[in-house]
Amino acid sequence: MSALVKYPEPLVFGLDIGTRSIVGTVGYKENNRFYVIAQATRYHDTRAMIDGQIHDIQKVGEEIVEVKASLEAQLDGRQLKDVCIAAAGRVLKTAVGHGDYEYADNTIVNQEYIHSLEMLGVERAYEQIVAEEGTDVKFYCVGYTVVKYFLNGFEIMNLEGHKANKIGADVLATFLPEEVVDGLYASVELAGLQVENLTLEPIAAMNVAIPQEYRLLNIGLLDVGAGTSDICITKDGSIVAYGMIPSAGDEITEALVKKYLVDFNTAEKMKMIGKKKSHTYKDIMGIAHQITPAEVQSTVQGVVTEITKSIADKIIELNGGKSINALFVVGGGGKLPGFTGLLAKYLKLPAERVALRGSEVMQQIEIMVEDVKKDPLLVTPIGICLNFYEQKNNFIYVNVNGERIKLYDNDKLTVFDAAVAYGIPNEKIFPQRGDDITFKINGKSRIVRGNDGEAAVIMVNGKEAGMNTGVQANDQIQIQESTKGVAASFLLSSLPELKKSMTFLVNDASVVCPGYAIVNGEVQTEFYEVQDGDDITISAYYTVSELLKFMDVSVVGKILVNNEEAGMDTRIYDNFKVHWSETPEFTDLEVSSEEEMAEAVRHEEKKAPDIPKGVELSEENLEITRIFEERGQNIKNIHVQVNKQSVELNGKGAYVFVDIFDVYPFDLKKVKGTALVMTINGEEAGHFSPIADGDVLEIYWKN
Repeated sequence: MSALVKYPEPLVFGLDIGTRSIVGTVGYKENNRFYVIAQATRYHDTRAMIDGQIHDIQKVGEEIVEVKASLEAQLDGRQLKDVCIAAAGRVLKTAVGHGDYEYADNTIVNQEYIHSLEMLGVERAYEQIVAEEGTDVKFYCVGYTVVKYFLNGFEIMNLEGHKANKIGADVLATFLPEEVVDGLYASVELAGLQVENLTLEPIAAMNVAIPQEYRLLNIGLLDVGAGTSDICITKDGSIVAYGMIPSAGDEITEALVKKYLVDFNTAEKMKMIGKKKSHTYKDIMGIAHQITPAEVQSTVQGVVTEITKSIADKIIELNGGKSINALFVVGGGGKLPGFTGLLAKYLKLPAERVALRGSEVMQQIEIMVEDVKKDPLLVTPIGICLNFYEQKNNFIYVNVNGERIKLYDNDKLTVFDAAVAYGIPNEKIFPQRGDDITFKINGKSRIVRGNDGEAAVIMVNGKEAGMNTGVQANDQIQIQESTKGVAASFLLSSLPELKKSMTFLVNDASVVCPGYAIVNGEVQTEFYEVQDGDDITISAYYTVSELLKFMDVSVVGKILVNNEEAGMDTRIYDNFKVHWSETPEFTDLEVSSEEEMAEAVRHEEKKAPDIPKGVELSEENLEITRIFEERGQNIKNIHVQVNKQSVELNGKGAYVFVDIFDVYPFDLKKVKGTALVMTINGEEAGHFSPIADGDVLEIYWKN
């Protein structure tokens, strides 16, 4: 080529650092076509790389220098400084993480919520990888794909714009261990090159072999290299799984080494004799032999069978236990005669559904280098170059709360990525709602939500930002962690099922009884604070025996409820009529007004409890009357505020609201409104609501 040749900028240099060779490609993109203008391959003299992992950084660096020099010579001396590379599938770690987020109220889902949800899924995947591999190894997320979204528990294609109480996502995330990345970077830097873009070999091959429009289908890509066989599976427009088996071309070569007692490089040549009638080689003893293609194929048949079956089993496993619809094969290992046929057999696919992909998938590729043809071997190197145009991926450094953090830059880095790399736990990244209270009421579960916490306070380069704010190299990030909201809390009085009081018409007189609840087997008043796990039973009735006990009366004759004969267990609901003919003790309790009722209560306090003969008292019944039985014990004085006036109550051990009528002038006989309002410390109260020293009471008529 002439030194005067001008190429469209930028020129892209891609380097495929493989187990058996290093392949360098230089080209440019114009009008949706990629032109290869320089190509060079350097086979390793030693086992400097094994199964995709660099073992001898110095040796690999020297070999990269040779490839770089060859390419620069083809470019008439033009210097190559930046390079695109790929990490092997062997070192790739994948996991599916499920992220979910629950809103306090029905909320419209926007892109910010979706991105945050995806990052939660990535973090869950990272936690799985760390749990499997141990905390001593650091991993970088180098890409992720959303497999499924969920809206209120149901699968959905797109969350944006929907109203939701809860959203979720299954995210397939891919990670590279730090030592692999460092090894690649070190070898490249030894050759005087700067990494411009880092991708994964399966992704690079996918860019060429399976165009985006094919990814709606459930198909697979297999890159058979020397040390590994890398697998990538697509479905419904996305990459849904990555995988690898640590068996490929080297295992086939090693079978020839052992059979014919030759060195590794001689066995490589034997493996690639193709359709030649025979091939001459020397064994380690220096004795010359001849071998035919049929003999080579017979020797490696067992290994090829084992490898193809392992690949097929892995593909079926990654695809959820079933075979795919088709498989594209790239890489040198797949060119061995019979390889694709065996794959088809074990995948239970027609032979034509498993095919090598070379020139067929390079319709948009123009190779301008003499003696270089479109071949499956070139799919990955060219894919590495093409990935440059998709996104510039590299490692950058940012500063988080004064600490330097290394991040894999995929052109989509956000504050969230920096926060995770820095080590802020998920519960400190997003605001947490306070603890919920879950309880049962009359056998049915109910939940009261906690309060929302405060969001994290974030500054990027001195400006206010959010978790989804994009970041770039050397950004200064300050993160003040989010908080957890106040736990849920509420009183029994907040439950609509709990009646504050019930009124019964007893022998033509109104008797007001306080409402109550049974919590975990114990009677509680409306002022009880509900706890997580409580089992609450609320009745909208009294039994006859409970009413008699509350009134502290004995009954000799028959008892009628709504004019029908009743027993002690008969239920009495609000406004029911109760009547009996012989009431020797009830005459003292006949009341017709609030004032007379208060007087009746005072009269009853002076009497010893009289449990009617034959009346069985329940635990609940005894608890309801406990406060009245204690009123004559442990005499104490208290001071309360009534309508902003200080009053003193004395002479009793316990006090209820109606006791204020002894000391505070309020005329109940003169009705001045439609309803009588009574409160204790701002909360609605009943006639028999307990009061304590320092309470603030109000009583007034409401129109």
